Amino acid sequence: MANVRCGTRGFSDAEGRESSWATAAVRCKNEGVTTTVESEKPPPSIRAKRRSLVRGLVKTIRPHQWVKNVFVFAPVFFAHNLFPKTSDGDPALNLKVTSQALIATFVFCLVAGAVYTINDLVDVEADRVHPVKRFRPIANGDVPEGIARLFAGALVVFALGVAFWRYDDWRFGGIAALYFVSNLAYSFKLKKIAYLDVGMIAFFFVLRVLAGGFATHTPVSMYMLACTLLIALFLGFGKRRHELESETAGKQRAALEAYGKRSLDVALAVTGLATAATYFAYTLDHDTQDFFHSHHLWLTAPFTVFGIGRFLMLVSGRAGRGRKAESPTQEMLSDVPFVLNLVLWVVVVFAIIYNLRPS
Repeated sequence: MANVRCGTRGFSDAEGRESSWATAAVRCKNEGVTTTVESEKPPPSIRAKRRSLVRGLVKTIRPHQWVKNVFVFAPVFFAHNLFPKTSDGDPALNLKVTSQALIATFVFCLVAGAVYTINDLVDVEADRVHPVKRFRPIANGDVPEGIARLFAGALVVFALGVAFWRYDDWRFGGIAALYFVSNLAYSFKLKKIAYLDVGMIAFFFVLRVLAGGFATHTPVSMYMLACTLLIALFLGFGKRRHELESETAGKQRAALEAYGKRSLDVALAVTGLATAATYFAYTLDHDTQDFFHSHHLWLTAPFTVFGIGRFLMLVSGRAGRGRKAESPTQEMLSDVPFVLNLVLWVVVVFAIIYNLRPS
């Protein structure tokens, strides 16, 4: 009987010639060799590779991060345009404004997806040393870099095409283009500069709010811009604080080397307090109360304070659950108390703004 060796990574005959899995398996059977063979599986089919690529592309554009784009709806929501009252005195959905806001949000989601893809291309080497980010599709090779570049370009062209073609106010398209260009500057250079990187993140949130106003022809108040800027700074510092806990912090993001836990804790405390104070002042402002015909908007302030406090606990790991996610956004969305508080805030704000009463 021929000397056939059946190993865990393939098969070879007595002369050391490698055989394919199928050929060697038949040879072992024909020669009467009885053995338990563990080998590499045959290569995946073309269809399986395509499915894996599609899943990788979807994961790369990070749909779970698109929740940030709800800020596009903020001007409409706080301006009575989303649910204006009918002749009967009941609020009804404004389909025209809603469709404009939805398309605007969709545009920003696509641009954001392109930005995330480009960012992963820029950070591919740093991501490969990160304990979690190394599993990202581009970093682990599921999505080839060439395909990722083409995909990002197609997203940008389509999104900006819709932005300029769909809206009669060119300022919306201009804001969308500025959002993309400033994100490129952030990805290639500005994110490496401590504190300026967080300032850019806050700037992106302000652009979302302005875009929502231009897309729906809704005025944007200074209070709204101030609250947006402060809460975005707060979230940005929280993200850096979350990342700083990683053992490979300096390798995964250059700007983290210039941050310290104490300085970030101070920045979080200052921006958190400023956010709560500005929002509370907004609810008590006479113009705000006259606009909404209500003096009860201040009742929503405790929800804001709880959300800020809960976020601080999540990014610091003191929420009784450790750090379970790659980013603070994922931490928030998977935290039941935070999500429940957010939903209650939306419900109470909606009821007060639109003067809803129990029937």
